[in-house]
Amino acid sequence: MLYWAIVCLIIAIVAGVLGFGGIAGTAAGFAQILFFIFLALLVISLVVNALKGRGPKV
Repeated sequence: MLYWAIVCLIIAIVAGVLGFGGIAGTAAGFAQILFFIFLALLVISLVVNALKGRGPKV
């Protein structure tokens, strides 16, 4: 998911440089949404793993 957020950000930067403001804004908004979803899923997975109390595999 982080990969797609970075791809959308790059598309937004290229579109902004070329003068396509509408496309750049849409791609930047989409990248921002994907990034925050990624962060939320990361936090949820870290909390769940901490609550399960699993130790490292040896």
